[in-house]
Amino acid sequence: MPTINVLGVPHRYDLTAPTDSSEVLVFVHGWLLSRSYWKPLTEKLAIDHQCLAYDLRGFGDSQPCQVTQLPLEVQSSAETCTTMTLQAPSGYSLQDYAKDLGILLETLNLKNVWLVGHSLGGSIALWAADEMGDRVKGVICMNAGGGIYLKEEFERFRSAGQQIVRMRPRWLCHVPLIDLLFIRASVATAIARSWAKQRLIDFVIADPEAALGTLLDSTTEAEVHRLPQVVARLQQPIYFIAGSSDPIMEPKYVRHLASFHRSFGDCGENVFEIPECGHLAMVEQTDAVAVQIRGILQRARSIS
Repeated sequence: MPTINVLGVPHRYDLTAPTDSSEVLVFVHGWLLSRSYWKPLTEKLAIDHQCLAYDLRGFGDSQPCQVTQLPLEVQSSAETCTTMTLQAPSGYSLQDYAKDLGILLETLNLKNVWLVGHSLGGSIALWAADEMGDRVKGVICMNAGGGIYLKEEFERFRSAGQQIVRMRPRWLCHVPLIDLLFIRASVATAIARSWAKQRLIDFVIADPEAALGTLLDSTTEAEVHRLPQVVARLQQPIYFIAGSSDPIMEPKYVRHLASFHRSFGDCGENVFEIPECGHLAMVEQTDAVAVQIRGILQRARSIS
């Protein structure tokens, strides 16, 4: 499994073979997830484009201390990585993760890239495009939006998120049938049990500081209001894919963030909505997402 050291943390990644296309697709996963969820999509898109999927620092296999052992077995030494406080750790901002991505792309010598970011990964992709205009050709945000700060809702979300991070016992993976709770969580239709098991694994092994830091830093009022400013100044094409039944990032919030980009137009020309789709579009509607991404790339080429 290939690994690159980024600022002292080993980053695991999957990189497909180069193709005739000069465009490289780089996939950025969301909160408490991992690069695993991109595999069905990259298998389809790798025919035409080289694809990179990696684990964000502190998630999946990119751990500051190695705690991952799959499937569903967690090393006892993982307990040494669980000490935490409920104050936001430093170094886990969207900008910090965008810099991690920049180092990864530079190390792999990948240029002319399109960033495809899911949920939190979409926000990271937008910041990365802002910082690497010469390397990032465009961004596709999936199940990602925002830019509206609703004080009470965000306070409840932050409080619940902190409890989720704090109350993740390592032995949870060994509870019979516990993975079934993840089959319908945040999706429009039930996902395969194999994905539920993967969600449980990623939920449990995420580094506490990374999980808490990304949650608290990305949901402050200042950060929420800063994201539309980033979108507004981006010169690259930016597109958004929404799930019609996404309970985490409703289409109206996706359209709100998309509206700050010059390509939004009068009817939201840079937003595409997938019917009967929840918050895990790349797993729930893999074929539809692949069609949308191919269409977006073709459209961007025709405009440029």
